[in-house]
Amino acid sequence: MTFEEITEEEFRDYAKKSPYKSFMQTPEIAKHRELNGWTVYYLAAKHDGKIRAASMLVAKPTFLGKSTFIAPGGPLLDFEDQPLTEYFVRSLKKYIKSHNGYVLHISPYYELTERDRHGDPVPNGFNHQEAAKNLKNLGFFELKNASQPKYMYAVDLNGKTPEELMKDFKSNTRGHIRKAEKMGVKIRELKKAELGIFKDITEKTSHRRDFTDQPLKYYEEMYDLFVPRKEALFLLAEASIDSKGFGAQQREDGGEAEKATSETLLRRREQEERSAARNDGPAQACRGSSFSAKLPLSAAMFMLYGDEVVYLFSGSDEKYMKDYNAQYELQWYMIKYAAEKKFKRYNFYGIHGLPDDSQKDGVYEFKKGFGGQVVEMIGTWELPVDHKFYQLKKFLKKLKKG
Repeated sequence: MTFEEITEEEFRDYAKKSPYKSFMQTPEIAKHRELNGWTVYYLAAKHDGKIRAASMLVAKPTFLGKSTFIAPGGPLLDFEDQPLTEYFVRSLKKYIKSHNGYVLHISPYYELTERDRHGDPVPNGFNHQEAAKNLKNLGFFELKNASQPKYMYAVDLNGKTPEELMKDFKSNTRGHIRKAEKMGVKIRELKKAELGIFKDITEKTSHRRDFTDQPLKYYEEMYDLFVPRKEALFLLAEASIDSKGFGAQQREDGGEAEKATSETLLRRREQEERSAARNDGPAQACRGSSFSAKLPLSAAMFMLYGDEVVYLFSGSDEKYMKDYNAQYELQWYMIKYAAEKKFKRYNFYGIHGLPDDSQKDGVYEFKKGFGGQVVEMIGTWELPVDHKFYQLKKFLKKLKKG
């Protein structure tokens, strides 16, 4: 067995074939990190010239010139293979120390325990606790509250048609989708120049739900790196409104909109007219007796890599969520897309509240409405490389907290 640096293309070829592949372990994510000041490394363990394990690592000096090394979504190897895991981790540790690193963070795309829709372990399902045990024996500590999700929610597409998949949705989810379609909600792909619309929605959502949104620059960089490769989509759900405050589909149905909705849309019309006058808004407003505009309702970013579609970031305009249910139509659109393009899994990504049922939130319940099951990952782990420096850093951090 040998341990060596490999080229970007060698890594790309290996990653595409790995059962543990993730969009996080791609040269595109590496390039995104490089744009933000990180140094990138591609490393592999080979046997008879064939790669047996590999990882993309990124590093940045964080404390007194010492670097933190991270393997986002990696490394790519079978952690239940104890000899291979031990060789690769010890080689990584030695390499990192020689490159002035003091700690390694990993977040492998590696499932731990098979679970059902409610998060309960599946009887006789797979259990990879041996993988976690191997990491602990090599000196890793599992981190809590890490940025990468410990639990996700996913739908196995299994070659099913969209109609077959919809049968597994909860009845109220199907009802929300039908209402969105009746209200004339349409989905379209956003161009890079329109990412300001996306950012406006996600930023407002982040304030409402108390999470940190990414800056517009992040979305623009991800667009440039992944969309030309057809490995990402930015989608917008919108509806048409006119001078009476009704959506196009509502007019076809006789204009039977709720009075409250009409008044809300009329107020929005005034905002859109002002926005159009400044030429900084999404609506194409027309002054005079008639008026029409596109009303942005919900937006989402999806990654399309390997065998799965990942629902990564999203937001919805709270004022119209109940009236239009656009967030449901957006998911239905993308589930149909994933099924028709023969992806094997639709991944709603992170959920909160497991294994403690009392902490489950509305996001988890929303995702559960589309069928599927909970996915438990092995988690995010930290490995001290320079132990003396690592302990010093922990001590100073503790002092700072008081």
